Amino acid sequence: MTILNVTPDSFYAGSRTPQLEAIEARIREAVAAGCSLIDVGGYSSRPGADEVSPEEEWRRVEAGVAAVRRVTPDMLVSVDTFRASVAAQVIERFGAVVINDISAGELDETMFRTVARYGVPYIAMHMKGTPQTMQRLTDYGSDITSAVCAYFESRIAAMKQAGIRDEQILLDPGFGFAKTLEQNYALLGGLHRLVSMGYPVLAGVSRKSMIYKALGVTPEEALAGTIALGWECLRQGATLLRVHDTRQAVDTVRIFELYEQNRS
Repeated sequence: MTILNVTPDSFYAGSRTPQLEAIEARIREAVAAGCSLIDVGGYSSRPGADEVSPEEEWRRVEAGVAAVRRVTPDMLVSVDTFRASVAAQVIERFGAVVINDISAGELDETMFRTVARYGVPYIAMHMKGTPQTMQRLTDYGSDITSAVCAYFESRIAAMKQAGIRDEQILLDPGFGFAKTLEQNYALLGGLHRLVSMGYPVLAGVSRKSMIYKALGVTPEEALAGTIALGWECLRQGATLLRVHDTRQAVDTVRIFELYEQNRS
């Protein structure tokens, strides 16, 4: 999954594409590198991010999805939004897309009903609070993986009650969201437990603070760490890698698949 941030303030400067020319160039680059789907976001969810109105988020998302449709009409698209109104507008305007919700339906109580009504795939991510407050909400007791799995058990029950089917659901542990550096690595070590719940798992570690803060570098210098953690996510059973750097991720997947086919 290639990240397409139609925003001016995402944490990694290299992923910001607020201008149409930059959006289309990034799409072409991702397609040439072999991405499987493109994730369009119009609201930066980095810690402490500025609030964005629904109208402005929709304007950005519409521009991004329209650009994907122009450049590569058959590409699978996901939309990174926690707002049901934006999700519905995208689906009505462009047809079925994947909805990628950082709040697993908690920031908009109508999201589950919207996803059920349209029958689209839905990525539910673990987070506490909002992007503005999440880094103050990091108390999980002694076992963060158990806490995250229990959270998803509860949210999956709510999804099903709203009419969302099992085959629509994907899970994202939410690395970097309401988690300390140490908690991120504890959760990474238990990722296989989330995979064992039986749903496809998306792993988003690309250039995040769990890498660059651990190494004492900047996000721009965090590619090698991203590749290393991407391999570990695949080893534990992740289905999707959400990345800034498509070619490197595609290479990682190809080598991992070759390794899996030939290891004794």
